[in-house]
Amino acid sequence: MGSFLPDSSAYELLTIIGRGLEDLMTVNLARYRPTGEHVAIRRIDLESCTNEMVNYLQAELHVSKLFHHSSILPYRSIFIAENELWVISPFMAYGSARDLISSHFTDGMNELAIAYILLGMLKALDYIHHMGYVHRSVKASHVLISVDGQVCMSGLRSIISLIRHGQRARVVHDFPQYSIKVLPWLSPEVLQQNLQGYDFRSDIYSLGITACELANGHVPFKDMPATQMLLEKLNGTVPCLLDTTTIPPEELTMKPSRSGADSGICEGPSTRGAHHSNGEPSSGSHPYSRTFSPHFHAFVELCLQRDPEKRPSASALIGHSFFKQIKRRPSEALPELFRPVTPITGFESTQPQDAASVLASLEPGTDRITKG
Repeated sequence: MGSFLPDSSAYELLTIIGRGLEDLMTVNLARYRPTGEHVAIRRIDLESCTNEMVNYLQAELHVSKLFHHSSILPYRSIFIAENELWVISPFMAYGSARDLISSHFTDGMNELAIAYILLGMLKALDYIHHMGYVHRSVKASHVLISVDGQVCMSGLRSIISLIRHGQRARVVHDFPQYSIKVLPWLSPEVLQQNLQGYDFRSDIYSLGITACELANGHVPFKDMPATQMLLEKLNGTVPCLLDTTTIPPEELTMKPSRSGADSGICEGPSTRGAHHSNGEPSSGSHPYSRTFSPHFHAFVELCLQRDPEKRPSASALIGHSFFKQIKRRPSEALPELFRPVTPITGFESTQPQDAASVLASLEPGTDRITKG
């Protein structure tokens, strides 16, 4: 948990960076007075919470105390201040991977940057699965990046244990609460809710969807009605990385438009045209005039297998050839790969209205606690 004091007077509240839990929760950027370190604080009005909300929060906080891993966002302190529950976590200066896509990489990130992010996610999932849990909310907005390039998973609100009566169950059947906003990332077997249930491999499918989200700049199936999305997934429709190998050449010569690629669903391999390696389109060209490596395509295809039995475990995927391109520590490589983005550190000069727009959703407890 760390050695942060469980005392509200030890924290200087700077600005509000989010709200959630039906407006019962406020998320503040704050300074920890003893050290001057910046932290994110979730302040939850317990008096106004329903019993269901309290139980939901208790389950998340219980899991957070069990988990100790460098790739999982830690909670530094949890305590009651008057009628509020305060949850203290580190402030992640690059925000979430979703923030980076929304603000700077609207057509997707560089392949090497994605490799660093996915490797951090896999390390977290390997630990979570080893502990007997299924995350059930794997997506770019639940991947946070610190000023020194540390990739951390968050979003433990929907996590579920496979342990039943002291025994590890083979599958679970529970559908995650508050999951409307996370439906595009959920695996076919979680959505299907049949007697066969699902296990940790459902998170691997969500990782594949997240890989497409990072590469394409938007999540597959994002504009589909829920019923159509369910049918597409159950019928084995597989999202893909959008590049010169998956988009017909004639589309790449047209005026850049998201209309044909919004779903992130592939028509099938096309004849290769002029392209640029490692996911880098040339300036002025169609944003998807690029070619991701065969290793990246193979990685995504493995994750998105319709049959969960064919998906590798997180530990197996860590050794995938896709990650051989990683040569340096994240702290050295990511600041270069994220340019022109710089980590948010100069809070004193940030105006409150700017802080709200720049910092919104940097801490995973913002408005997603009830929306997935």
